[in-house]
Amino acid sequence: MQIIRTVPVKQILTESSRAQIKEKFDRRCQQLDRECSQLSFEQKKLERKPGVSKQEVERRFSKEISRRKDQLRWLEYQRQQLDILPDESELETDEVQALIEVEEGDDWEQTIQDRQIVVKDGKVIRAR
Repeated sequence: MQIIRTVPVKQILTESSRAQIKEKFDRRCQQLDRECSQLSFEQKKLERKPGVSKQEVERRFSKEISRRKDQLRWLEYQRQQLDILPDESELETDEVQALIEVEEGDDWEQTIQDRQIVVKDGKVIRAR
């Protein structure tokens, strides 16, 4: 029988991987900024419409804008932590699904033990 298991993917931090992660953070921050601007624009547009409650529009849009700003603050915190971490640190960057073969008589503890994939500069160096 086969079972599906989530396996974490860890990345060993190097100068090039640090730059890639920062670039990914930057792209996500830009996307969130654009979304905030778009939401503000849509809010102003809806507030001018007759028959629409301005308070309700403001409440709903403020909630969404606030959520995105929280994500921006979280990304900034992660970026600061990335600057602090030394090279060769392991960062959990992703998760993948893996098929695991289970047979009668298998040691269950061995089967469910922590598995992980370790990547360094785009190359898998360990799959344990």
